[in-house]
Amino acid sequence: MIKTEHLSKKFGNLTVLREINLQINEGEVISIVGPSGCGKSTLLRCLNLLERPSGGSISIDGIDILDPATNVPKIRQKMNMVFQSFNLFDHLSVMDNLTIAPIRLLGKNSKDAERKAAGLLAMVGLAEKAESFPDELSGGQKQRVAIARCLAMDPEIILFDEPTSALDPTMVSEVLSVIRRLAKNGMTMIIVTHEMDFARDVSSRVIYLDEGIIYEEGSPAEIFDHPRKEKTRAFIHRIRSIGCHIASPDYDRYTMNAEIEAFCEKQILPSITRQNLILVVEEVLRAFRPALENASIDLTVAWSEKKERLEVAFDIAGTPANPFDESLAPSEQVSAVVRGLLQEVDYLQADGRSRLTLSLN
Repeated sequence: MIKTEHLSKKFGNLTVLREINLQINEGEVISIVGPSGCGKSTLLRCLNLLERPSGGSISIDGIDILDPATNVPKIRQKMNMVFQSFNLFDHLSVMDNLTIAPIRLLGKNSKDAERKAAGLLAMVGLAEKAESFPDELSGGQKQRVAIARCLAMDPEIILFDEPTSALDPTMVSEVLSVIRRLAKNGMTMIIVTHEMDFARDVSSRVIYLDEGIIYEEGSPAEIFDHPRKEKTRAFIHRIRSIGCHIASPDYDRYTMNAEIEAFCEKQILPSITRQNLILVVEEVLRAFRPALENASIDLTVAWSEKKERLEVAFDIAGTPANPFDESLAPSEQVSAVVRGLLQEVDYLQADGRSRLTLSLN
């Protein structure tokens, strides 16, 4: 139903989207996730021509919507959009919000439009609010009215631009329940969302957008359970990290420890966790000290908010012995105290490099 080729969008010298190649089939539910400012909402607005792309092509049911001869308002009737901020007409009742477009744009008579609107309000659980005005509704109710208003135009495709971002957390589930129902009914939908569990549950495909490109896409299981790329993994698991390059045995351990302490404090980790982490880092670097005579180490400390897991990785140019190898001399191993602080140890060597990854308890 939707196909983009080499789609790009610039605002002055700022490139927001680049080389977006996307194909969406009838009945698919596509969730677009990614960090703030990566171009998610801009992509939706380009699909609906609320923003004019800077390059590339967009076709809807085989029709090139960038062709000057294309009847864009007619295309918009089959591809409606639900915004973050509801965009209801405050001076109109809920019923009038739902019937004004079908009457004026589709030529429906008022009785038919009202009959359909009443059915849609019942579907979204708001039949009793037909004569209410938007300022009498909660945020979740307003968004459900906005969805019903969208459905009143009999769209074939619905674009959702972060439909729950303006809502109180207690109201999110009521809106997501309506979207789940639409998905079960086979509505083709593209959803920009930051609700990861919802995206996993409702999507046929998930697209991870970053730096203006489709960085990775796949099934919900592929993206959420087995992401192939590092940025996707960091985003999905809400991983925060810091790095430090250690180029000699005489590295500045005080600055390094201060940076680790500040990082842990920012993640609100307990003081004992910070102390244990610094102990582990110092002990491993002591064991790797001979390797630092001829090579460097890139140290990464990462906290996964979702998994509540703290990891530290040592990437080494060279193939030194694993300091957790119990066959080594005691002076070349880490202490039993450090071993007791760890949940998991992984040591890999390939292509003249080594990587030691430790998970702390």
